[in-house]
Amino acid sequence: MKKALEFLKKINENNNREWFNEHKHEYDLVVKENKVFFNEIYSELQQYDNLKGIHIFRIYRDVRFSKDQSTPYKTNFGVGYSRSKPMLRGGYYINLEPNNSFVGGGFWGPEAKDLLRIRKEFELNTTEIEKIMSDETFIKYFGEIKGDAVKTAPRGFDKNHPAIDLIRKKQYVVMRKFTDKQVLSGDFQKEAILTLLAMRPFFNYMSEVLTVDLNGEPLF
Repeated sequence: MKKALEFLKKINENNNREWFNEHKHEYDLVVKENKVFFNEIYSELQQYDNLKGIHIFRIYRDVRFSKDQSTPYKTNFGVGYSRSKPMLRGGYYINLEPNNSFVGGGFWGPEAKDLLRIRKEFELNTTEIEKIMSDETFIKYFGEIKGDAVKTAPRGFDKNHPAIDLIRKKQYVVMRKFTDKQVLSGDFQKEAILTLLAMRPFFNYMSEVLTVDLNGEPLF
C-alpha cells in the first residue's frame, strides 16, 4: 500500500503522458502488488459469498467526452467484486487514494425496474431496512445509507411519506473511510474484509426484495 499511495501522490502532481511513460516501470510494479492484494481479498470474500467476478479498474481515464482533457490518468486505484446475479445483488468496492481511501458497496446505478421495486418496498414497509441500519456494527462501520436522491419525491410517491428520505434515493450505497495511516497499517486487509462482510445483511435483504414481487412471488 505504501508504494501505491506514493505513486498516486506523484501522478497527482505529474498527470501527463510524458511523466507516466517515464515511470511506467514503477506503475507496473505497483499494479502487480495491487493485484495480489485485491485477489487475496477476493479469495477470502468468496468463502462467505458467491462472487462471479473481480474487476480491477484501469488507471487510464476515458477523456473522449470529458471536459477535462488535460489529466489522462486517475489518481486512485479501484477494484470491484460482483455477486452472482440474479439471486444475489449488490457490489463490493475498494478505493485506494491518498486522503480518500474507502471500502464501500451497494447499488450505485440500479436499473429502473429495480429502483422502482426498492422504492415500492420502502413505501410498504421499512421495518427490515430500519433494523439493518440501526444495527451496532452497521452504524460503527457505515453510519447510514448514502446516495444521490431526487429533490422532492419520485413520480407516483407521496412526498410526505414517513420513509421519503429512503424513497427519494437513486442510489443505495454504504461506505467506510480509511486514513492513509490505517491503509498503511498491517491490519488494513483484515479491516477491509470485515467491512465488506458487514454489508452482507444489507445485501441479503436487498436481494430478497429484488427477487420477489410485491406479493412475495419469486421472479426467478
